Amino acid sequence: MIDETSLLQMMTTIATQAGERLLAVYSPDARPANMQEMLDAARRNERVSSDGTRDALRKLLPDARFVDGENETAALPDDGDWWVIDDAEGSVNHVHGLPDWGVSIALVRGGRPVLAVFRQPVPDLTYTATLGGGAFVNGRPLAVSAKQGLEIAIVGTGQAEAKQAATYSAIGASMTALLGAAFLVKATVPSTFPMLLVAAGHMDAFWQYEPVLPGVAVGSLMVTEAGGVVTTISGDPWAPGDDTILVGAPGVHPAVRDALALLRKTSA
Repeated sequence: MIDETSLLQMMTTIATQAGERLLAVYSPDARPANMQEMLDAARRNERVSSDGTRDALRKLLPDARFVDGENETAALPDDGDWWVIDDAEGSVNHVHGLPDWGVSIALVRGGRPVLAVFRQPVPDLTYTATLGGGAFVNGRPLAVSAKQGLEIAIVGTGQAEAKQAATYSAIGASMTALLGAAFLVKATVPSTFPMLLVAAGHMDAFWQYEPVLPGVAVGSLMVTEAGGVVTTISGDPWAPGDDTILVGAPGVHPAVRDALALLRKTSA
């Protein structure tokens, strides 16, 4: 059995190698002109980054399974290990010449993330977290913000998957509700980036409706280990498979939860 420290180091190496492959096909001058160009570039990114990644992870833990397809939105069994990966997270940003893209790898054990790595080649950032061992970026400890309340808080949400009209309505209503209470409200993709900003204290809260596990597994552990709070939007403990997630600094999370709870009561 590989100890968690060694396992995290090996995960970091694998994510770094995948990130280098993506960096080799990245250009800050990329400007796709149509949908076909975007799709072609996104498929290239998946192919380039995933080359060898799963095989390398299988060698680390031969009995571990991979979260794919329906498992991305389903509760996971409490037994066994699960790899949760996104070979090219933020690919839409990559193909448009933006820097918010990278490679995420999380290990879920006992129904919750226990190890996490996110490699962002531009600008050379490596985020790591271990359950009970803290969260770090390039070896420096992460810590959520010390803000109290919403009036000076920077908060945000993420876009849902395609063809989810009801979810789009919930996102729009939630942003409207928070625009009247928070200092600043953002909407961005992919979800990992605002969650990393919460863990680093640059943002104060983030919520999402209908998240997929590869988009929130790494970020949820980063926030928890940086001293933040991770729940569902209703305030219950979050677990893989839940249909909402809310992460935030302890002094801001309750106010966002209450604002979103009031929104649910109004729309009921």
